[in-house]
Amino acid sequence: MKLMWSDAEDIGIELADKFPETDPLKVRFTDLRQWVIELDEFGDDPQASNEGKLEAIQMAWLEEYRDRQ
Repeated sequence: MKLMWSDAEDIGIELADKFPETDPLKVRFTDLRQWVIELDEFGDDPQASNEGKLEAIQMAWLEEYRDRQ
């Protein structure tokens, strides 16, 4: 199953796996968008992102990051 922009929690987990030492709050949205698009499991339209979707992904990633600390 391919990940969509709306799959914030699943994308957050994937990013936490790929970048375990990266604090999500220090990632610019431009970088976050690119990293999401580059995930092997990502299958949505790259142009369909927006600030709200990226913020939801960042917060899901942050929760996962904090759980692993």
